[in-house]
Amino acid sequence: MGKKKLFSGLMATALTTSVLLAACSSGGEESSGSESKDKTVVDVFQFKVEFKDQFEALAEQYEELNDGIEINITSVGGGEDYGAALKSKFASGNEPAIYNVGGPQDVKDWQDSLADLSDTEAAAVALDGTLDGVTTDSKVLGLPYNQEGYGFLYNKEVFEKAGIKPEEITSYDNLVKAVETLDSKKEDLGLKAVFALPGKETWVTGLHLSNTFIAPEFDGNVVTAFESGKVDFTYGDAFKNVLDLQNKYSVQPTVSLDYSQQVEELFSLGNVAIIQQGNWVYGSIAGIDQEFADSNVGILPIPVEGYKEDSIPVGVPMYWGVNSNKDEKVIEAAKDFLDWMYTSEEGKEAVLTEFKFIPAYEGYDVSKISDPLSKAVYEYATAGKTIGWTFMGYPTGWGQNELGVSIQKYLSGEAKWDEVVSETQAAWEKNR
Repeated sequence: MGKKKLFSGLMATALTTSVLLAACSSGGEESSGSESKDKTVVDVFQFKVEFKDQFEALAEQYEELNDGIEINITSVGGGEDYGAALKSKFASGNEPAIYNVGGPQDVKDWQDSLADLSDTEAAAVALDGTLDGVTTDSKVLGLPYNQEGYGFLYNKEVFEKAGIKPEEITSYDNLVKAVETLDSKKEDLGLKAVFALPGKETWVTGLHLSNTFIAPEFDGNVVTAFESGKVDFTYGDAFKNVLDLQNKYSVQPTVSLDYSQQVEELFSLGNVAIIQQGNWVYGSIAGIDQEFADSNVGILPIPVEGYKEDSIPVGVPMYWGVNSNKDEKVIEAAKDFLDWMYTSEEGKEAVLTEFKFIPAYEGYDVSKISDPLSKAVYEYATAGKTIGWTFMGYPTGWGQNELGVSIQKYLSGEAKWDEVVSETQAAWEKNR
């Protein structure tokens, strides 16, 4: 990863600010990022609850090294809508100094409250392609969290018992055969079902799953998606096939199945063999069964018939923005904290070993990527077997509130697939 060009073109951007990946939690104090008599206070309002405790510990370490600086962290995730929570935070007058944006649509929505981060050390060492979606008029308005990838996570032991070789599942047809085999043996394998499709989570269906099949029509480029006045659903049939496959062989009812049930209750306890998720769930699985997380979870592609059937979506899940409305001293303190987190030796060590991130910056010893899911994502990326993340190029709210909700109606039998496509196409054009 020493050369920036290694991931050029792969890192489109990612997850909309309303994509939420784990159980809701929060921490930190209700301060707005301000300057007091004794300290400069930097309030951080962020969405990734999976690394909340580790992040707070790193902030304390930074405070110990920097007298006069106080970092307060609030984490909002899980069932909460981060985008709505952020808007409420700003509307209350208690604006954070550091907050999250997802890509070009968020940059447009929040541009008046985003400071230029072009002069930061972190921006200078960000991997090529990772800043494309947050750069406007040559100004860098966000710094990437990390890299993430998602696909079908599978239980290695169950596959082995069923006589399935995961390395041979590189096409939709092979995936179907594997799923049918697992279903025919599910009682002997101790499974409630093959899949756990969390239809309640519109970010899983309307953002992540849809991106797999919509990104190809935009060449995996988030800016192209952002500038497009329409969406064609070029790979809509392939999208429907994979959605139907999951729904048919899933624990039911899928429309009421949520993230926690999917990851913790069903997959981590061995009740299902496959779930659609990414490397970010490692911590949740390890919290239930460390041995299972470390040795028994693999990742398979989500096959896109007619495009790529052996690849996984890889991208940047979110970006750090700094509030330009704050006092200049607070802005500089916020930028310094982010620089220290991603470029200091202490920060880089935490990013790799404590946060368990796949870095989106140069200068990291990637041999220290510690968990097997992140290693697998990194291997897909280095092999060029990736699909870009373009869903932050969707119109504001379209992925979850339009497409995700329409998919829920489809899963419930209240809408036909053609209606899902036509209605969401019209919503895209209207919102653009």
